[in-house]
Amino acid sequence: MQDDKAGGVPIRTVKSFLSKIPSVITGADIVQWLMKTLNIEDPGEAIHLGSLIAAQGYLFPISDHVLTLKDDGTFYRFQAPYFWPSNCWEPENTDYAIYLCKRTMQNKARLELADYEAENLARLQRAFARKWEFIFMQAEAQVKIDRKKDKTERKILDSQERAFWDVHRPVSVYGISEDSQMQSPVHRVAQTAKKPAKDDLKKQITFLNIQLDRHCLKMSKVAESLVSYTEQYLEYDPLLTPQDPPNPWISDDSTFWDMESSKEPSQQRVKRWGFSFNEMLKDPAGREQFLKFLESEFSSENLRFWLAAEDLKKRPLLEVPDKVQETWQEFLAPGAPSAINLDSHSYEITSQNVKDPGRYTFEDAQEHIYKLMKSDSYARFLRSNAYQELLQAKKKGKSLTGKRLTGLMQSS
Repeated sequence: MQDDKAGGVPIRTVKSFLSKIPSVITGADIVQWLMKTLNIEDPGEAIHLGSLIAAQGYLFPISDHVLTLKDDGTFYRFQAPYFWPSNCWEPENTDYAIYLCKRTMQNKARLELADYEAENLARLQRAFARKWEFIFMQAEAQVKIDRKKDKTERKILDSQERAFWDVHRPVSVYGISEDSQMQSPVHRVAQTAKKPAKDDLKKQITFLNIQLDRHCLKMSKVAESLVSYTEQYLEYDPLLTPQDPPNPWISDDSTFWDMESSKEPSQQRVKRWGFSFNEMLKDPAGREQFLKFLESEFSSENLRFWLAAEDLKKRPLLEVPDKVQETWQEFLAPGAPSAINLDSHSYEITSQNVKDPGRYTFEDAQEHIYKLMKSDSYARFLRSNAYQELLQAKKKGKSLTGKRLTGLMQSS
């Protein structure tokens, strides 16, 4: 595809306003080449295949960082073979740090760091605090080498390097591996700075070992948590435990539908409310019982606000502004009839959001109330007589039902 002399996609230099864009191809040319060369009849299939190639980093758009293929005049550029996944090394955090440092040294608007890149640079600088001077020197040396290159060549190289990190940039600065190679992925240049002393290397290894211990979880703890979770949900898994009542989709028993339509929840459902706060909120019967408990404590406004915020997220856009004002006046406005207790930070954010209403206007306030109910009201609900009596009543009801079923089977 890259060899235009052997029937590949034509690569050309395009004239733009007061400048030239070198070595580009268009998305339409790529789609046509794929359809012709691979005998593809459907353009959609060719676009999908081209998007997969772009996602792997073999070609990239020069105007944005969305690694998909468009069947139009959008300009793309082939990635240098050095950066191909088949020839690629495993990128390290130090390589990424050197690359971001180089970008800060190049005073061009098109090479300014994006927000996420600035955050990553700050995170990496904290993680590599002891060797940051060495990283900076490496970046500085490579910038000097780049400046000696031809302007057009440097422009192409900058775009290829940036496209590489769009695909391969490290997700996190944690779990940093010991990096013996401190060069950028673009240039494997000779070391221009002095090698760190032996004592410095020992300090770095000690520091990294501490970081690994701090952020790693023992496998035994992971396995223990998994086993505990599996045991807890064992009776709710239809693949492992026979359902009682049986599945109405594969049997003639309609007991399950009767239980679901009944306002009285089964013993299984009541027991599940105690697994987590989220489990209880997902169950309509659980929310109803929790609301009754909050009403007895004169704090039902918390749950009602949370439900109103959830309802807002599902509303049609035309109804959102009115619903936001209605919720604000009921729960948050000065002198609100059902005022909720918010911290100053969440209240300030919500006050600003109300001025430009949307489905997630109350997101911060909702999260604060959720945590408040989870840590306070939910724990008291599980210890309350109301929940314990409901749980015991369901257990007794289940045992009586079991005895009746056993008697009927014996008599038949």
